[in-house]
Amino acid sequence: MTKTASNIKVEKPKGKLGILLPGLGAVATTTIAGVVAVNKGLSEPVGSLTQIGRMRVGKRTQKNNPLIKEVVPIHPLKDVVFGGWDIYEDNVYQSAVHAEVLDKKLLDQLKPQLSKIKPMRAVFDPMYVKRLDGKFVKKGKTKMDLAKAIMKDIETFKKENKCDRLVMVWCGSTEIYIQESEVHQSLAALEKAMKENHKDIPPSMLYAYAAIKMGVPYANGAPNLSCDIPALVELAEKTQTPIAGKDFKTGQTLMKTVIAPGLKARALGVDGWFSTNILGNRDGAVLDDPDNFKTKEVSKLSVLEEIFEPESQPELYKDMYHKVRINYYPPRGDNKESWDNIDIRGWLNYPMQIKVNFLCRDSILAAPIVLDLALFLDLAKRSGMYGIQEWLSFYLKSPQAPKGLHPIHDIFKQLNKLENTLRHIAGEELITNLGLDYGK
Repeated sequence: MTKTASNIKVEKPKGKLGILLPGLGAVATTTIAGVVAVNKGLSEPVGSLTQIGRMRVGKRTQKNNPLIKEVVPIHPLKDVVFGGWDIYEDNVYQSAVHAEVLDKKLLDQLKPQLSKIKPMRAVFDPMYVKRLDGKFVKKGKTKMDLAKAIMKDIETFKKENKCDRLVMVWCGSTEIYIQESEVHQSLAALEKAMKENHKDIPPSMLYAYAAIKMGVPYANGAPNLSCDIPALVELAEKTQTPIAGKDFKTGQTLMKTVIAPGLKARALGVDGWFSTNILGNRDGAVLDDPDNFKTKEVSKLSVLEEIFEPESQPELYKDMYHKVRINYYPPRGDNKESWDNIDIRGWLNYPMQIKVNFLCRDSILAAPIVLDLALFLDLAKRSGMYGIQEWLSFYLKSPQAPKGLHPIHDIFKQLNKLENTLRHIAGEELITNLGLDYGK
């Protein structure tokens, strides 16, 4: 769970903040290009709560809704530097052009800055992502050796870029489905298994280990286990490092966490929810493999069950049928399209239907999530908070929660938790919507 070293005393965001991104593909390059564009005054940071989000402070009668960055000290964008790893040698400009998410005219205006950001060799094993085959990879005798190589990269990046602090956000591909096992139960077991090259330790877990070992806050943007294991929670508490995961909440699942709480709030029954997607980017190619899709499927399927809680209202949700499909369709590129068919029941069990067709841009929705997770994790670190940052569940499809607790998926409950955490950090009164004076 989220812990604090002492009473909250927030350090000021001095110097440079380095944001390290394993996987410099569509999501990462869209994030980096977006920050450069905003800093140059070429565009606006739409979708980012840390930049343009507002929240209420104090009583409703005061009508005080400042920017979030005016309530808590968010690190300024102008003092952010980016780095990362990739299995391809392209610099960020070349990778962004290849991804075809952003208009090339915009990218050309950012070329001097983007071209300077070149990837470090990645830790990669095609066993975990079968549809990719990059050659710009590290070599090491053991997985522990590879983790140490990542740590050396982190040290070098921090020194060369004169960073005061670092954060890391996994933007790499979805790995094959791996269930939590004995090697994940303690830090000692994990480190032993890393030295023995155990198959249940994928590359994303090595990045998580390296970051947390060095006290670098870490967020996982894919459905991989990554930091969502007891061993790395143990390490995060030992090094007093904030962690968050997993899987960026972008398109179809974002819609589910908006719609499903509304249906439940009105006590409407749901008989079935069929979801299908088409996308054609690198993520789509990876998910075209059944073993990788399984990881994503488990992440997406968990959402509705946790929101509807069928065991508490079996008459409404016990027999709900939930199906998720993802289809690789190259012509669509990064422009994902999702369809949802929802069969619901109202008064006297009369049937109704809801149809949702969401034509979204996956990386455009993910980029502000990457930025916010990085900046909020840095805030948590400066506030003495460590361990699982459950208040960042707002951004995640399969939120990491303390052992024995169900994650919260309802986006409105998640937002309330996020805002109250920020009020707590700022020393402001929490808002519970109780009290006759309407101020609490």
